[in-house]
Amino acid sequence: MLTGMKIAIIGGDARQLEIVRKLTEQHAQLSLVGFEQLDHAFAGATKEKIDNVDFSMIDAIILPVKGTDLNGQVDTIFSNEKVFLTEEMLEKTPSHCTIYSGITNDYLNGIIKRTNTVLVQLFNRDDVAILNSIPTVEGTIMMAIQHTDTTIHGSNILVLGLGRVGMSVARTFHALGGKVKVAASESEHLARILEMGLTPIPLNELESAVCDIDICINTIPHLVVTSPVIEKMPLHTLIIDLASKPGGTDFQYAEKRGVKALLAPSLPGIVAPKTAGNILAEVLSQLLQEEWQSRKEQS
Repeated sequence: MLTGMKIAIIGGDARQLEIVRKLTEQHAQLSLVGFEQLDHAFAGATKEKIDNVDFSMIDAIILPVKGTDLNGQVDTIFSNEKVFLTEEMLEKTPSHCTIYSGITNDYLNGIIKRTNTVLVQLFNRDDVAILNSIPTVEGTIMMAIQHTDTTIHGSNILVLGLGRVGMSVARTFHALGGKVKVAASESEHLARILEMGLTPIPLNELESAVCDIDICINTIPHLVVTSPVIEKMPLHTLIIDLASKPGGTDFQYAEKRGVKALLAPSLPGIVAPKTAGNILAEVLSQLLQEEWQSRKEQS
């Protein structure tokens, strides 16, 4: 149980509601920032303006999956007001206060370092990333069906990257009858692709591998689908970029050439927010209980 633990949940989408529900069941005291337009009320949770939060009393801060933008603004779909997380706010927090976010960026890293605060990136955890790949794959299938006029079965599909998401995407599209090639740079990944019964493509040979593909699915958070690569693609190719913004595709050149390219980060929060929220809620509940128990034992 989290009885007595004071947690600020700042911004987010429908996934945060599952986190709120889980933590109120654990009897945590929640300050909800950026939820003014949310009709539902939770016992033990209070809607507050961020300027009214007493950060000196906060034991943990939970940010959305995206954390903040590069100006410190936090996404708040349940509020029309702009919410910013600032260095001054973190300076007021107790030394034990931990910040939880899905991912981070230069702004968030900067204020964390300058205030000597602890940041936990949930998407760096294998359990979160692997489980989160399930709704990501389902959303990718949905987009492939919506934006093509052929079946996945029999289509030539190229997946870029064999990380936790790339592996799930490649395996599922193969199971649906797609002719799947996977591009990677590491020799062990290329060996694993071959072991999976798929066609391995060295990443530096990408240009020669795209001449016949119908769907290109990128999971690499760097510019890999460059203009020379897009130039070699058939015009009917659909690019689905799952990497976090700004993605790994030259979207401007794709548009210029007439190749449809879609940036699709945060698919779990769009296609299955309840499931995606439950994944985060379970992990957060475990981490917070471990932290709270440790503090009790030390006091």
